[in-house]
Amino acid sequence: MKSVTIQGTKRESVGKKSTKALRDAELVPCVVYGGEQPVNFSAQEKAFKNLVYTPDAHTVELKIGDETIAAVLQDIQFHPITDKILHADFYQLADDKPVIMEVPVRITGRAKGVVAGGVLRQSFRKLKLKAIPANLPDEIVVDVTPLRIGNKLYVGDIKSENYTFMHPDNAVVAAVKMSRNAMKGGAGTDDDEEETAVPATESPDAEAPAATE
Repeated sequence: MKSVTIQGTKRESVGKKSTKALRDAELVPCVVYGGEQPVNFSAQEKAFKNLVYTPDAHTVELKIGDETIAAVLQDIQFHPITDKILHADFYQLADDKPVIMEVPVRITGRAKGVVAGGVLRQSFRKLKLKAIPANLPDEIVVDVTPLRIGNKLYVGDIKSENYTFMHPDNAVVAAVKMSRNAMKGGAGTDDDEEETAVPATESPDAEAPAATE
């Protein structure tokens, strides 16, 4: 997985007055957990550009003074009006300790239902998963080619020995819906073509929301 470097300065004071002064100077108060004790530091807001404002997933190298800490972003808070970054939480990586992070979903293939006139709907742009650092994927690749109109692809249909998802198995990742044009034209499954076995067709129709921690 790609990594982004953020330069930080260790904070000696963590009170409200100090925090306000940092934000006024366009610095972001941060903390990294997972080590022997939390490390409070600040970083320039522009340093978060390639970490936050991107569809890709990244680990982070925090350079705080003479120390370099490998971490992942765990939480970030934005101002409700200005969208300025108010605070960021990081979690220190360890080779043998699983971490949780969101990874982008990339759709491949052209669904059979789309060819028949349906519309592909993607419910998740990112999926939250748990893995040791060495097994964190850059993306989750999902092939939707077998999906016909009315079929859905569920989290439970995506298998990997390297990580586990933090969503219920029946959370819908993608689905092919009947479009208005297809309904008018009577498009649907070809009777002469053998139905492809897709696990999603045997799952409940209700779309379950993603699990939250």
